[in-house]
Amino acid sequence: MVKLIDDELFSQIEEHLKCSEQSWLMGAGISFDAKLPLMYPLTNKVKKDVKSSHKELYDEIITPLFKELPENCHIEHVLSHLGDYAALAERNKNKKIKINGNEVELASLEEAHNNVLESISNVIRCGYVEDKDGSTLEEGTLSEPIVDIEAHLEFVDTLFNHASAGVHERRKTVNIFTTNYDTLLEDALALNKIPYWDGFAGGAVAHRIQRYGESAPLNGQRVNLIKMHGSIDWFLCEKGYVWRVRDNDRYPKVDRRVLIYPQATKYIATQQDPFSSQFDLFRKSLNSNNSNTLAVCGYSFGDDHINNEIEFALSKEENKTVLLAFLECRDGIPACLERWRNSSFGSRIIIASLHGLYVGSQGPFKRKDDDDYWWTFRGVTSVLKNGCEV
Repeated sequence: MVKLIDDELFSQIEEHLKCSEQSWLMGAGISFDAKLPLMYPLTNKVKKDVKSSHKELYDEIITPLFKELPENCHIEHVLSHLGDYAALAERNKNKKIKINGNEVELASLEEAHNNVLESISNVIRCGYVEDKDGSTLEEGTLSEPIVDIEAHLEFVDTLFNHASAGVHERRKTVNIFTTNYDTLLEDALALNKIPYWDGFAGGAVAHRIQRYGESAPLNGQRVNLIKMHGSIDWFLCEKGYVWRVRDNDRYPKVDRRVLIYPQATKYIATQQDPFSSQFDLFRKSLNSNNSNTLAVCGYSFGDDHINNEIEFALSKEENKTVLLAFLECRDGIPACLERWRNSSFGSRIIIASLHGLYVGSQGPFKRKDDDDYWWTFRGVTSVLKNGCEV
């Protein structure tokens, strides 16, 4: 009898993945097999880059910032801190701010900010792999990158050419939200000939047309690709316009400031802030009175901004969105998910983990006797293609 209940639970996952209203939230974990670093290896690499190329800035700004922040901070926290300090320095009459007791000029903060962004962009373009001790195992270069797109290609092909069999006609445009800066998802969509919308108009060089409060187009695309934290090919010009520009292009004239969240406050105009509009689209996708699935892969629920949006939406009585999280949970279920699954909307929280399946406060229900790797990007692709059978 227990086995029958388990089978029913697992079949529910398959049904949720066939839902006509479907969104995906992707994080750094989906690019691990692509030889792109997770947040902490990326942080280590950026620190090495800035230290070797701009030692004075590293000693004067980056090192003190890491000392001020908690031990588990990563490079996005440093960017936030830099942005906050730059905003304060901008308001000061002498354009300076004290960090760890030392006075630092606004120009130096901006230079450090740009150097961090440049390092992140290069790492994401080239690829980087390190071991558990922080030593480099593999490192690509701009002329010889090591980035591998195969897992992304297979996922996109499976989601839109196989898993959609029988539901393609009734399925609405799929929303794919990602916190990643890389271009692997849009590249995989293009290579699989899947039409998508990303808020830009143009070709290889494009300008952003999406504004806060506007909805995504209703037809003409099978996917809305919304990059929550920006991209390595987004640039901001001095007029406040956001451009998508190919690497090494010298036009249009932009100041080469890569647009990666979070940014220093002064660089983002309210009406042109791409991050606010991205989160607005995320918020709209979560609020549904119809059967609606938010599937999560590669995201470890470490972004409070995103988590708050999810919790606020799911807590509404009329909301029918189901959260289906593919998550390792080796060190336990993240605190916010633990709270949600034991809440009034806990029955709509489903976690497919290393240890088995959790449905609300119940579980884990085992799909196999040993560790289950269906939570990985390739594992999710397998579930889409073959169902939950082992």
